[in-house]
Amino acid sequence: MTKIDVALEWFLNPDHLPMIVGIKKGVYKQFALDVNIIVPTEHYDGFEELKKGTIDIHCNEPIHLFEHYYEGLKSLGCFFETRGGVMIRKDRLEKLKANEKIKITTPAANEITNKIGFEILKRYANVNNFELDFENVEFVQTDFWHITNMKNDESFDGAWLCFYNFEGIEAEYENFENIFIDDYLSPFPNFSALEFMSSKEILEKKGDEIKLFIKITNDMIKYCKENIDEVKALYYEYSKEEKSLLMDKIIEDTIPRFKDKIKSNNKKWLELTNFLEELEIVRLEESQYNSIWS
Repeated sequence: MTKIDVALEWFLNPDHLPMIVGIKKGVYKQFALDVNIIVPTEHYDGFEELKKGTIDIHCNEPIHLFEHYYEGLKSLGCFFETRGGVMIRKDRLEKLKANEKIKITTPAANEITNKIGFEILKRYANVNNFELDFENVEFVQTDFWHITNMKNDESFDGAWLCFYNFEGIEAEYENFENIFIDDYLSPFPNFSALEFMSSKEILEKKGDEIKLFIKITNDMIKYCKENIDEVKALYYEYSKEEKSLLMDKIIEDTIPRFKDKIKSNNKKWLELTNFLEELEIVRLEESQYNSIWS
């Protein structure tokens, strides 16, 4: 039995269903893999643990492959992709267009995430022929519960770092009228996805086992798509979360967003790395970029 420790990006949720199903149904163990899911304290903990070799796989948004690049970091492939962006209350859209001060709730307010959130809004403004000033957009760090935060605090005009399969579905469920500014409405490269990552050193030690992990996880994605009701039950059992109609709807929206085949792809995030360079967030040499996928 080979232990495979997988560190998540945030808290356990339906985005991680293929692994949950593989564990609950004992499929990984049938192939001598003891898969252990680790929930981090902080969003970027997995990168440090990967670098130290204390975990085997990390899943996080692809944007962080570049932001937290180090020599030896490897992509195993994208397994999930949704729509993502900034949610604005529908009745505050005119306020945004008037370039008045607006307040945005977000689970992470820092120089980089604020810059990206503003850029999404600015590009939306450009294609809709209005101006937006950075000083008029205030990002306030709160938590993940975007809809609750906006409903409880009328001063919030919108939310940033939204995933459609969560906040979009919850807004529909709550009849919370909004404009979801994603890459369909604003010309930016979508990065609301999850990528499996490992390192050169770990792959040298456990390459065959990690390849097997990916193969089984691909099979579990197929199983999720074909057995939605059973998968819902497995999620509630594993997460210990109370069953709800809203979570059922989130799971139903999430499952079709899993990739049919997890495969490292050096072209998929090329536009994203150019976007980050344009914003002066991070710049990788061509050799560094290519090393992630080799």
